Amino acid sequence: MKGRNAALIAAIAGLALLAVVFVVLLAGGGGGDGDGGGEQAGPSTSPTPADARGGCDAPRGDDLRLLGSEPISLDPALTFTAGDADYVVHIFSGLVKLDANLKVVADLAEGWDVSPDGTVYTFRLRRNTLFHDDRPVTAEDVKYSLDRAAKLGQTESIVAESMLGDIVGAKDVTRGRADSISGVKVVNSTTVEITIDAPKAYFLAKLTYPTAFVVQKQQVEANPQGWTRKPIGTGPYKMQRWELGERIILEANEKYFGGAPKVKRVLFYLAGGSSLTQFENCEIDVSGIGLDDLERVQSPRDPLNSQYVTAPSLSISYIGFNTQAAPFDDPKVRLAFAIAINREQISRVVLKDREPLANSIMMPGLPGYNKDAQMAGFDAQRAKQLLAESKYGSAGGLPKVTLTIGSAGGGATVGPYIEALQAMWRENLGVDVEIAQADLASYFSDLDKGRYQMRVDGWIMDYPDPEDLLDILFHSKSRYNQSRYSNPEYDAIIERARTERNESARLKLYQDAEKILLTDLPWIPLNFGKTHLVVSEHIKGYKPFPIVIPFLQNVTIER
Repeated sequence: MKGRNAALIAAIAGLALLAVVFVVLLAGGGGGDGDGGGEQAGPSTSPTPADARGGCDAPRGDDLRLLGSEPISLDPALTFTAGDADYVVHIFSGLVKLDANLKVVADLAEGWDVSPDGTVYTFRLRRNTLFHDDRPVTAEDVKYSLDRAAKLGQTESIVAESMLGDIVGAKDVTRGRADSISGVKVVNSTTVEITIDAPKAYFLAKLTYPTAFVVQKQQVEANPQGWTRKPIGTGPYKMQRWELGERIILEANEKYFGGAPKVKRVLFYLAGGSSLTQFENCEIDVSGIGLDDLERVQSPRDPLNSQYVTAPSLSISYIGFNTQAAPFDDPKVRLAFAIAINREQISRVVLKDREPLANSIMMPGLPGYNKDAQMAGFDAQRAKQLLAESKYGSAGGLPKVTLTIGSAGGGATVGPYIEALQAMWRENLGVDVEIAQADLASYFSDLDKGRYQMRVDGWIMDYPDPEDLLDILFHSKSRYNQSRYSNPEYDAIIERARTERNESARLKLYQDAEKILLTDLPWIPLNFGKTHLVVSEHIKGYKPFPIVIPFLQNVTIER
């Protein structure tokens, strides 16, 4: 999120890199856990007796024990990572949400009407909906929350403009020209009207993103700096306790308008350790599966196989270029670097086919996905020729080339995927690519400032629409265009797609735009996301979803 998922990136780099940025469970890596009771903050030092995991005793109590990442922030207006969103979507609510089928459904709003021209949305709030402290939710709360998120877009929120910018007057607030979004009006205490700048098919889906969630004005203004340590929302779970570096405990909201969750406490453990070992020791209820264990768990002969769950993710890993920084300001150099690596071989040998190879930008399952879209394939001879044809003339004419990886703490061991990339660039281009690791504390701000030539990164969709990928990340005027990509033909197609009301025609425009990207290559697509989990036989309703949605309220523990 901004929808990023580092299962792929962790595997690719051989690191726990971008662990804060992505859903930790998908990475199959660190995170401690406890036994779900008392005050223990980490995993026990001695295994719980079990018969090859399948013999774990049925759970005692109502706790669901998971791994989690330390949040960057639990302020919905500032949420831009999948790791933070895992908590935020369960603590807060918006006017609408995505259901298990990724369809937009009512949430705080019980329903809405749309004007004939498709630009005015009138939302009717559920009556008697309460914040966690029993204060009623009103249309004024919705207006306050949207205005506040847009104001934070001036200084702190890197996603406010992309998520709210379609609302009339929102950009005036994000850019400091106004204090209130003119297109958001309170009709009465239970009705709010939102006017957008043009009919846009994806607008409702944008409101499912945390930026549009409702916060409580009284709490925020009483403690502007510390309120997110125990935020008051309207979601199915309340924050019971956040112990920095150790665990986050959510407790069921018994007055949740959607019905009280069956699982009364959810414990997210934040300390380090092997998640699969903790799972096998019956210390946690769900674990991701790393590369080293995947083949074993997939075998029908392994005791864990009966608890193995896998599903595709609406995500992609990629190498991103700064198209305005030498030498990647030349499209021939970008293409040379892309076709000098044998992505198929690396995916098969290093990743062991854990995730599907990506030959396009849009991923399977996303509306508009084109299975026939293809980027140029591996061709070492042509790669050298392209370098010779570029304005740099040869490998010797290139400036120093650095591939940057974001990682917690900025230090880790480079893994076999990155080593394979380096070896292929050296052998097939004659270019020695240096690896730099950037601490996450500075990675995103430096990325926004265009300080990286080339980076390994990932993207998980915020909502299931191509606009969230092709428009937000590659339109030349987008504030989130971190590749500094600019192509007038591409922009024109994307701008037509924004207001095209025929769905088939709209998706065809995105496919046409994608073809341009696969020629210009601001990214080298690497792999599409796929989630690999083991889930305790006692936990029902827990499954991987393609993107982050609220679902814990539907989980049950079978005794």
